[in-house]
Amino acid sequence: MTAGFARSRPLIGITTSDHKSRLARWCDWISVWRAGGRPVRISPSRPPTTRLDGLIIGGGDDIGAKRYGGEVQLDVRIDPARDDLELALLERYLPLNLPILGICRGAQMINIHCGGSLIGDIQTTYRHIKNRRTVLPRKRVDIEPFSRLAEILNRRYCQVNSLHHQAVDRPGEGLAIVARDRDALIQAIENPDHPFLIGVQWHPELLLFSRSQQRLIRALVRAADKQRVCPAIT
Repeated sequence: MTAGFARSRPLIGITTSDHKSRLARWCDWISVWRAGGRPVRISPSRPPTTRLDGLIIGGGDDIGAKRYGGEVQLDVRIDPARDDLELALLERYLPLNLPILGICRGAQMINIHCGGSLIGDIQTTYRHIKNRRTVLPRKRVDIEPFSRLAEILNRRYCQVNSLHHQAVDRPGEGLAIVARDRDALIQAIENPDHPFLIGVQWHPELLLFSRSQQRLIRALVRAADKQRVCPAIT
């Protein structure tokens, strides 16, 4: 594979923590590469140094409660430096209409940036809900018809994995709720007025053998391929 061929692919930044596992990073990389993109890792110690064509705000640690006016929990791991990085990326790139996909924590970060709120802990807030945490696609999510997400996945519902205990509560400005699970918790948001701004509560990058989930990442890469105009953060 030539360097020129790799550079011809749209450059997709993927935000992570500095301590993300190699296996998780591999799933990020392969899902974007298979979709036609050139993945580049972004973390607090690896800020972007070149122009991005698209951005994935990835999953990971909890978002600090001060970011959304929530109650501080002492038994969760947070990453304030990553919070700062991702909010700066959104501040820079959203007005430029860069294609952006939020995954799990990333969907929550998009919501916070747009002025929305979070459920700090699902089971503390809704004690009757059994929070199913699994890497396997065992949770059913119902998708709003005529939404961009429904169009991309070509599904009215899908089975997804679930690794979160925080969740979107009140959606931020311009964001529409486009998917919920059977407990009525928000599972996806999007901005219908943005060229590509979607946040999903699950992890499509881990569902490498799901054609519908890989279509979501492919749609981001295709939107990024059309964009290719945004300057890098300096």
